[in-house]
Amino acid sequence: MIQIALAQQDFPVGDMTGNLARVLQSISTAATRGADLILFPEMAMSGYPPEDLLLRPGFMHSCHDVMGQLISSVQGIDVVIGHPWAVGSERFNAVSWIRDGVVLGRYFKQILPNYAVFDERRYFSAGTQPLVVKIKGSSVGVIICEDAWVPGPASMAKTAGAELLLVPNASPFRDNKLAARTDILHDRGQDCGLPIVYSNMVGGQDELVFDGRSMLMNSNGGFSICPNPCEESLQIACFTPESGHLFFKGNEGNSNLGANTICQDEDITACIYTVLVRGLKDYIVKNGFTDVVIGLSGGIDSALTLTLAVDALGAEHVHTVMMPSRHTTNLSLELACQQAQILAVDHREISIELAFEALLDTLELSFEGCHADVTEENLQARVRGNLLMALSNKFGWMVLATGNKSELAVGYSTIYGDMCGGFSPIKDCLKTRVYELSVYRNTISPAIPQAVIERPPSAELAPGQLDQDSLPEYELLDQILYHYIEQDCSIADIVSNGFDEVTVRRVAAMVIRNEYKRRQAAPGVRITSKAFGRDRRYPITSGWHEESLKKS
Repeated sequence: MIQIALAQQDFPVGDMTGNLARVLQSISTAATRGADLILFPEMAMSGYPPEDLLLRPGFMHSCHDVMGQLISSVQGIDVVIGHPWAVGSERFNAVSWIRDGVVLGRYFKQILPNYAVFDERRYFSAGTQPLVVKIKGSSVGVIICEDAWVPGPASMAKTAGAELLLVPNASPFRDNKLAARTDILHDRGQDCGLPIVYSNMVGGQDELVFDGRSMLMNSNGGFSICPNPCEESLQIACFTPESGHLFFKGNEGNSNLGANTICQDEDITACIYTVLVRGLKDYIVKNGFTDVVIGLSGGIDSALTLTLAVDALGAEHVHTVMMPSRHTTNLSLELACQQAQILAVDHREISIELAFEALLDTLELSFEGCHADVTEENLQARVRGNLLMALSNKFGWMVLATGNKSELAVGYSTIYGDMCGGFSPIKDCLKTRVYELSVYRNTISPAIPQAVIERPPSAELAPGQLDQDSLPEYELLDQILYHYIEQDCSIADIVSNGFDEVTVRRVAAMVIRNEYKRRQAAPGVRITSKAFGRDRRYPITSGWHEESLKKS
């Protein structure tokens, strides 16, 4: 039997010295627990994705240096680890197999993803050769992440004699990604007839969150999985060459599940909530901050943002500010205060009236003869943004923006106002998902007052203002946005699915018109296949529009 430790851990981008220390500690632990081999994720030594750091010679020299230190230290256990590697003028996404101070083989990733958040062809050349190494009498092959999404590399390893496949990964979360992974691994197992050890990274890196959930896939389609998303672990997998069977040590009875059982039963809302918390926490901590500040309005978006922040950082590191104006209702004041008390965070109230009046007085001559409009509304939002940034500068708190994906999509937000912030946790959550997440979180413990969830959403920048005065109902808006943004459907296709043509054109026009705002928005956790930012890169200035968009 071969015992394989899966190092499902967080390896921050660029922290080569720290990552080497993490690797050495994991190797020591795995050896103590009797492992014959330890498998690290894709690009563990450098973190993933290092992006244009790879283009800097000093970065690549550091990668080679720490790999040299690692290689010389390995004794008594095989180490399979991902890292960048340069050969002459070419760079490769590589995995090295190390035994007793010697590299037995080095595999270069063959299938380089170049879609969505991935840009690997910008940095790497593709490998062409398999890697199969003997350990305890068995031949074990290695492929990397995307290599498993097509038949070729796995079949190549099988032809080279592999009886088992190791697949190190840096696979970020998106909704329903677990089902996609298990389906793909099931297909590869069926194609090549090999059991598969799939090891994934954990942790937040800018907008991406690596959710772990490493798994073992037997060639008969049964699998075992590390079930808790975003949790670091060092699991021991056991491979019995006689039967070709894989199982987690101590978990033999759970290794024959049907290929989609866990995925179909997964609570996606709970999973997304966990991912948002992990992404927020890692962004704050890895960028050297300890505390955050949030403009708490008594509305659903800031309420969910506050709850995520408390769960990520602890109440003692979260500060809230209610900034009332002449249009703020007593209910908003009461709900903001109530939630701050429930979650035991530092809460203060700063009126924006004096600053707002001063701005109106300053602009009075310039605005002479003009009627009040959205300009005066935006002035209020920008006063609030200034106050939050002042607190951030004074006390070193990062401002969290509270906008959701629906608002960002159609521009229902104020640039340099409520959009200001260093991070935007719910940036990729449509409004309807914000409600789902809020309801879910309250099933764990009281966090968001029920009246916040039930009240109609409003920016409270004008008398009696409601979001639905300016936008379609969110249930309808979010369906259109899902088809238009995440599915890339044409206007004609959306209309053919039963949506009102005038409404669809109106929504599409707002999405196109507000690209310039989104380009200036704070980064936020990616949870869908088309998040604003790395996933969806549209020009701000463009003469192209769908023909149906121009129709009157």
